[in-house]
Amino acid sequence: MQIELNGKPHPLPDGATLEQLIAALELTGRAVAVAVNRQVVPAQQWAARALVETDKVDVVRAIGGG
Repeated sequence: MQIELNGKPHPLPDGATLEQLIAALELTGRAVAVAVNRQVVPAQQWAARALVETDKVDVVRAIGGG
């Protein structure tokens, strides 16, 4: 299947979860916020949130600064 990730097409296996996407992006354990179809999904729900073809996912990394 193909989802939209940060505005660009991104291929994923059918039935992939949000947790699997974050792992594939090598962002596990990093400070990130994730929204699916403009709805923020808490990290505790990533493993249970299956993605589907029409999903639009936005991943934002926290960047420290001063």
